[in-house]
Amino acid sequence: MSLIEEIGRLGADTEDALNRFKGNAALYERMLKKFPDVSEKSSVMPFIDSGDLETAAAHAHTLKGVVGNLSLNVLYESYSKIVLLLREGKADEARELLEKTLESERSIIETIRKYSE
Repeated sequence: MSLIEEIGRLGADTEDALNRFKGNAALYERMLKKFPDVSEKSSVMPFIDSGDLETAAAHAHTLKGVVGNLSLNVLYESYSKIVLLLREGKADEARELLEKTLESERSIIETIRKYSE
């Protein structure tokens, strides 16, 4: 099984992604392999925990864009909602959704790292 097939099983719309990358599977895989670092650098939870909802929303918005470009739809839908909740000042609701989202995100990252070694 390939990285793209496994990512598809975790909720990515790989057909859409490959269309976006003009059928270049190698490029799509390279971009997927950058996601773990982006996820780490754009962590949202520490800013929710500290009450800095503006920065939390900015990081969530960044992640929303990245996962959208990679067609990681399960994460895109969640980060879209998280951005809205944070902008509305609903930190507790955003935290709850983020905790669930991070479970899926960890599975995706583990899969990507398996192919990065």
